[in-house]
Amino acid sequence: MGWVSAGDYEVALEDGKVVCRNAAGRRLKSVPPKIADDPAVMGLRQLVEWLERHEHRCLTDVERWMVRSLPVPFAVLARVWPDPAWQAALRDLVVTGEDGEVAGFLRDADPERGLGLVDLDGDTVRITPGMVRLPHPVLLEDLEDLREFAVELGVEQRAQQLFREVWQRPAALDTEGTSVEEYAGGAFKELRFLHGRAAQLGYRVRGGNAVCSVLEDGRGVEARVWIGDYEGYEETETGPLTFTDPAGQALKVGQVGPVAWSEGMRMAASLYAGRNIEDEEQAA
Repeated sequence: MGWVSAGDYEVALEDGKVVCRNAAGRRLKSVPPKIADDPAVMGLRQLVEWLERHEHRCLTDVERWMVRSLPVPFAVLARVWPDPAWQAALRDLVVTGEDGEVAGFLRDADPERGLGLVDLDGDTVRITPGMVRLPHPVLLEDLEDLREFAVELGVEQRAQQLFREVWQRPAALDTEGTSVEEYAGGAFKELRFLHGRAAQLGYRVRGGNAVCSVLEDGRGVEARVWIGDYEGYEETETGPLTFTDPAGQALKVGQVGPVAWSEGMRMAASLYAGRNIEDEEQAA
């Protein structure tokens, strides 16, 4: 993007920031206050805000595809790939073809040449599947090997996939139960702190519960953790983790799939991690 006139100065967008230079062409450390309200400066700052929202939305959508196990048409990936924000969110994700087998790390998507991948042998290959899946890491059988290979390749995933925290359901767990107590009892001095943490982590709060919705094998499952729905300045603590179907009926632990289980435990653990540790240390 070139320089745009703004009074006696020129401004431009560089690495997501508005930069300025004077009439002699010398770069300034910041935009002078006297041109802060210039239409050119304001327009660029509004563009920065839009680009930030766009990048966040792209990343959120890609993570939603992964968490909900949604198949993505190849044509969609090829269409959005030229957009730097979409490309940054998708680049280096592990993808599987229509057969469910790991195809490789995504490096390119071209409508004519197909998907460009680095396969598990380290070779660059091209495939053109009708549908592509961005598998949740809990579904990857060789997750640890893929993580090691990703480090060797220097892979940096913006969307949390390979290095996302995953939880496997313990084999000894009572599958007839309807709640998980592992992360219950995390104390917070004020309810608003826990509500704020839930929002910061990207979870919706409804009816006093932090909720995480997962679509797995075509079935909707909602993980819930009770966080309270009373006066915001009162003390509260995290409740047990439960799962429900789309109608709100409680599910037994044995009815919960691996993705819903992992994402529910991830939410419960993340909320619990923000508890008031000072009181615990004093009690100890």
